[in-house]
Amino acid sequence: MSDIAALLERFRRGPELLAVVLTGVFGEEEDFRPAPNKWSARQIMAHLADSELVCAHRCRQIAAEDNPTLIAFDQELWARNLNYAVRKPKQSLESFRRLRAENHELLIGLPESAFERAGNHTEAGRMTLGALVERNVQHTESHARQLQVLREEYKKVKSAK
Repeated sequence: MSDIAALLERFRRGPELLAVVLTGVFGEEEDFRPAPNKWSARQIMAHLADSELVCAHRCRQIAAEDNPTLIAFDQELWARNLNYAVRKPKQSLESFRRLRAENHELLIGLPESAFERAGNHTEAGRMTLGALVERNVQHTESHARQLQVLREEYKKVKSAK
């Protein structure tokens, strides 16, 4: 299996990873925040769904255009102004799952040479399609770990009451 194939397999499995971590999350656990400046599971899942939408656009830009500009976004403004605090986690997961599946379908159909095409990210600089996919894989896996820690913190707080 090539490095690209292995990366795309990790990319494909992102929704499964999140679904496993979120199994059994409901009610007040969806909104538990360990500190005022930390996000809840509800907010994290809304962020992941919106980030996958951004990923979809960036992947297509790099694959189709010559050296496109990839615009950064302010995740805190998106969280506040796009109502992350009230979005339904299961709906966010389904949006993420659908978008990731469509992105994966696009990516597996591209030749390996496409993963060397690049754009210019307004904060991160030059970024190849391969690096963008890797970044999104790591982003999903990092938030899955964050959700797991959040769940453990929630259980500690609940058991201390």
